[in-house]
Amino acid sequence: MLTMNMTFRIYPSADQEAMMLDWLETCRRLYNRCLRDLKTWLNGKKCPIDRCSLKQEYIVPADLPFPSYLEQKRQLTQWKKENPWFKAVHSQVTQDVVKRMHNTWEAFKKRGFGFPRFKKYGQFRSFLFPQFKNPPLQLPSQEGSWRGGYQIKLPKIGSVLIELHRPIPEGFVIKQVRVLSRARGTKWYVVITVQSNVEVPNPLPKGRGLAIDIGLENFLTTSDNFTIKPARFFRELQSRLKELQRKASRKKKGSKNWEKEQIGVAKLHHKIANYRKNFHFQVAHQLCDQGDMIFVEDIDFGVSAKGFLGKSMLDGGFGQFRTILKWVCWKRDKFFAQVDHKYSSQICPNCGTHTGKKPLSQRQYICPECNYQTTRDHAAAEVLLQRGLGSVQFVRMDDAERKLPSNGDLSGSVWDWLDKCRSRNTQE
Repeated sequence: MLTMNMTFRIYPSADQEAMMLDWLETCRRLYNRCLRDLKTWLNGKKCPIDRCSLKQEYIVPADLPFPSYLEQKRQLTQWKKENPWFKAVHSQVTQDVVKRMHNTWEAFKKRGFGFPRFKKYGQFRSFLFPQFKNPPLQLPSQEGSWRGGYQIKLPKIGSVLIELHRPIPEGFVIKQVRVLSRARGTKWYVVITVQSNVEVPNPLPKGRGLAIDIGLENFLTTSDNFTIKPARFFRELQSRLKELQRKASRKKKGSKNWEKEQIGVAKLHHKIANYRKNFHFQVAHQLCDQGDMIFVEDIDFGVSAKGFLGKSMLDGGFGQFRTILKWVCWKRDKFFAQVDHKYSSQICPNCGTHTGKKPLSQRQYICPECNYQTTRDHAAAEVLLQRGLGSVQFVRMDDAERKLPSNGDLSGSVWDWLDKCRSRNTQE
């Protein structure tokens, strides 16, 4: 089963935009209602049976069932009678909101931290249509229409103009649609989940290997000593952002002028994020042009972003880049793997000598044993390549027994789409 998400910009009318904003607020209230019942039940079970606090205790009936997903889903009918505004939202959307809260609760129980929080005003920015009876995309009624004239039909909202900048691949069926609000409700997107009933094997290790070392002086350095300069989008626009935030701070909170300035700040943040994401996709395709096997260090960038270089780490968006690189490698039939990052800058790639820790100011690598000299990032990338090639043997042995489907076992249109994506591998 092949599942993909495709994001498109939509342009709702003023009435549709007002309706979707009301839906987001209603979904936020429903989310908080579900979380409130859950916290009340949990707090009611904390009191010991033989004593209680002198200040306050949550008193709940002893036979009150746990507010599970199915229990709260059954209570939706009663809640809609008590709160008529819940009826304005599509029934499947409200059911997904309940499921969304319980997914957060299950994730908390699994990892042991991150208890679900109440959503403040404006923090609920998306809602989901989990299924469609008929295909929601509508063809343009006439040629030469604005932005292609394509529309997407959303239940209870109506037909919304969509900028279909790339077609839905043939052989895929639209399964669900998520509506996203960005820049304080001034920009709208839909994430269309498409699915095809085929099994596409993961790329196998083959061809030329390439390892990358991610850093701050250079965005990345490959094992071939190819470097890409960092694109500091946030720092370049920080002065403009500071100016907009200063203007917003001088307005009365909650006024129309204050909201206008806040929208300007949100739009600039949105623009920075788009610049960064586009840069990551360009670099990912550039790396796929240079190698057939790409190895990346398995470092936790979230921990690194909490240090004194946190702003530069967050500006680089290294975690997002690694996720995008993995997707681009799969789409272009390039093998992708993460390797151990420990001591990558302390081991000589030429003789394997452990040379010890080095300060960040030392950017040149000189081995005291074999006198091998190169840049620090290049030496680390070479060590990562050696580790990656060493682990490839295990991957190749495991995959040797796997029976790979031939082109004829896949849907022709889906395979044609993959061939089109992977045709860039042969282009110069």
